[in-house]
Parts: sequence; C-alpha cells; structure tokens
Amino acid sequence: MPKELLLQVTPEIASNENLLKHHLSKQINVSVNEIKHISILKRSIDARQKAIKFNLKVNIYFQDEVFIDQKIELPEYNDVSKSQEVIVIGAGPSGLFAGLQLIELGLKPIIVERGKDIRGRRRDLKAINVDHIVNEDSNYCFGEGGAGTYSDGKLYTRSKKRGDIDRILQLLVAFGATPDIMVEAHPHIGTNKLPQIIQDIREKIIEFGGQVLFETRVTDILVKNNEVEGIETQNGERILANKIILATGHSARDIFELLDRKKILIEAKPFALGVRAEHPQSLIDQIQYSCDYRGEHLPPAPYSIVKQVNGRGMYSFCMCPGGVIAPCATAQNEVVTNGWSPSKRDQATANSGIVIELKLEDFEPYKKFGALAGLEFQKQIEQKAWNLAGKTQKVPAQRMVDFTQNKVSSSIPKTSYVPGTTSVEMGQVFPGFLSQILREGFTEFGKAMKGYLTNEAILHAPESRTSSPVRIPRDNDTLEHLQIKGLYPCGEGAGYAGGIISAAIDGEKCALKIAESLKINLF
Repeated sequence: MPKELLLQVTPEIASNENLLKHHLSKQINVSVNEIKHISILKRSIDARQKAIKFNLKVNIYFQDEVFIDQKIELPEYNDVSKSQEVIVIGAGPSGLFAGLQLIELGLKPIIVERGKDIRGRRRDLKAINVDHIVNEDSNYCFGEGGAGTYSDGKLYTRSKKRGDIDRILQLLVAFGATPDIMVEAHPHIGTNKLPQIIQDIREKIIEFGGQVLFETRVTDILVKNNEVEGIETQNGERILANKIILATGHSARDIFELLDRKKILIEAKPFALGVRAEHPQSLIDQIQYSCDYRGEHLPPAPYSIVKQVNGRGMYSFCMCPGGVIAPCATAQNEVVTNGWSPSKRDQATANSGIVIELKLEDFEPYKKFGALAGLEFQKQIEQKAWNLAGKTQKVPAQRMVDFTQNKVSSSIPKTSYVPGTTSVEMGQVFPGFLSQILREGFTEFGKAMKGYLTNEAILHAPESRTSSPVRIPRDNDTLEHLQIKGLYPCGEGAGYAGGIISAAIDGEKCALKIAESLKINLF
C-alpha cells in the first residue's frame, strides 16, 4: 500500500517534483530510487509566519507497488428522449447539474434558459463594457452557465454538510477541468476556461435526449389545485410537466415578482451588501507574504477578513487575486459590480467584495413591498449608483482613505473596471448607517492587515448581488415548495446555495428527490 503523509515544505519544494522526492526520502529515511511516484492529495498555503510553507497531503508509492493514474470518467448515461419530462428553469450550475443528474436517473430534463448560449453571451458582455448597453436577458448574471461562467469560476465552499463536494469536482474534471481542483484548498477554474466546460455539459445533456432551450424566458408558472402543470414562455408557448425545478439564480427579479403576484409563498431574506475594493496585487502580496517580491513559486495572494462593526458582520466576499471588476447589471438603469479572475490569476490588480450583513429590519422603509422588501432595498441602491455615475455603466468610485474621511477623491486612477469610474462621495450611494459601518470597518481592516487601508485602493459601488434577497420556502424532506406540489425551489435564487459547488449540489438533490417521488430506483 502507498504511504500517506502530511508534511510542510517550502514553496520551491512544493513546485518541483524532484526536490519533493528528495525531501520525502529524507523524511521517511529511504533511498530516492525507492520512491516510484508521489501523488498529491491536498495542497494549501500557510502564510501565517514569515517563512511561508505549503501544507501537503501525499501518497508515496514505492518501487514494488503499482500506481495507476486513473482518469475520472463520467457516469453511464442512457437515452432519455422518450422518458418522463422534468422542466428545469435556469441553466446555471443548479440547473445544469440537475439536468445531468436527471439523465443519470433516466428522466428527461427540459432546461429553459432566458439568456443566450456561451458564444452569444460574449457579444452582450462586450456591449455592457464598451457601449454601456444592458441586455436584460443576457449579461453577466443570465445566460448559459449562470453568473459564475463569466465571473470567476471559484469552487470553494464552506458548505461541507450540503452534500458530496468531491462528486461535483470529479464531474467538472471529467468535463475538462484541471485535476488540480481536487487537490487545492481553494479550487478555481477561471473565467477563460469555465465556458468550454459549461458548453460540454450542455452538449452531453442534449446527446442523451435532454433539451436545452436558450432565449426562452419564463413568464408564467402554470398551477392548478396547488400543483404545477407547466410553464408559459415570453412568446406564449406552453411547456407542460408536473415536475419543475426552479433554478433561476439570485437576480431573477421577474420570477420573484411573478411568484408574489400569484400568491405563491416567498419570504424576504437578509443578504449582504457593500462595495468592491481593488488593490494592486503586488501590495496584497507584500501584506500577505511579508515580502517585497512574491517570487515565481507562490500564487498571487488572496485575503479573507471578517470584523464585527456596530453589531454587524463586515467581511470580504468573492476575493479575486490577479482579477478584474466586472459590470453585472441586469437592467439598464442600475449599476452592479462583481469580480473574476482568469485561470492564471495574472492581472495586475486584486479585488474583493467588502460587504455588510443586512437585517430584515433594514428593509422596514420598503415594508409595503412585503416579501420583496429586500429586493426593493437592493434595487434602490443600484439605481442610485446609476444616477450618480451619469446614467451609464460607469461606477461610483472613491479612494479608500478618502472614503473613511468623507472626502471626494480629486482623482481616480484607471481601474480594471472597463466601463470606467466617476468620482463620488460613496456615502451618497448607501443609507447612512451602512456608510458609517463601512467607514469604521475599513479602519478596522487596516489595523488587521497593515497596509490594506490606503488610497491606492479604489472602492467601486455597489457590490449588491451577494445572494438572493428572497427565499422560496420548501419542505426539508421532499424539497418541494411548501404550498405548490411539484415545484422544487433550487439553488442560489431560492436561498439554498451560495456559489457554484453548493448550487450544483442542490440541483442534484432536487433531481434525486423528484426521482424518489416517482419511485425510481436510486442507483
């Protein structure tokens, strides 16, 4: 049997197989020639001390042992073209992984996506960045693959109890992701590579009899006697099925409004909101690695920081080393920011959402909107940002120290946000209590990370789509909506996930529950 070992090594050793082999030979007191192969199982960085180390978990194979580099294979899928149909609304990670799970179970998914396919989305993203034109059905949030496709592809999740994380990672590897995502503590695919993987998933679903309909926006969910019958689309077409997975993502405001109009139970949900802060990546490297120059063996440094300010959590969110800030509005009269990194994380800047936990009582001024109060709170801030930025996709911006001192920045350097910036006192974007917490919080962040609080850092506002402002309640056992039989609220948009992995897991869970309700033998 191979020998499993936990060890700490220098970045140089971790990045060189020959050096690692020599290090291990001394560690376990065997000849280098006796070591046949080293398989790295897990890898993470420990930068708490000045001498940075890599934590490795490895299997060591010796000369008399057989090592087989097993390729991760896809499950066996059967033709489902004539099988019972399940409608899946949304082709984000929840919808696509639900689709894969359905064909594995012998059910036919009909995936209905309001946005365009991978290729078509690119033209609409260019229109946002260059011409400041937002296609409300195809943008950074809507379209094949959902929000994660063109905004990073980070695979880290804290939701260890949600389900089988390794299964999702293995499926991604089988569809073309680098096997490193099975090893890294914070796996990441990258916006330049994820689109092809998403496209291959879609083609696999179609190959085995599923359907994927793009540019097909759902305008009604057909319900009779508290049971779903199907959907109606924007062109009046009806697609009938008595099982529907609702996986629309956190920005499908029209779906939330539709459910509210039909008196289908939804609830206001707290979420987090703030700004996206951009620093030079070299500065974050210096802070995190305590060095003047990062060197070739270390990746661009990330950071994670949490503080309690005036009884509120303020924390970094979706941190993108070597990344870019993107315009993620889903309507023409709003400004929304998000961040992404290419697979090499080789851009000159680092960015992160810096957000504050909201409470239901914060939505009190919008209580007339009922379950949509949080959505209206979110919408008002995004529209205010649009107005302050000259009714374009330029973003209100301010230097970080200037913001803490209530001072409009006399100049804003060019940032990674392509549509451009407008110098604004950020307090105009947010309600007073949020501005005050952000100001105090950045001061606290500066104490925790020496050098973080600097006018080299540029704040972009708002970062407002951290999660859904609405929860669609479902039964904990069946995962069906509490009120509507056959409707399965799923993923981020329903309030049950927070990223690609947890959304994919939730999509699979809903598919499995549908099969269970149909008394299909589960594997």
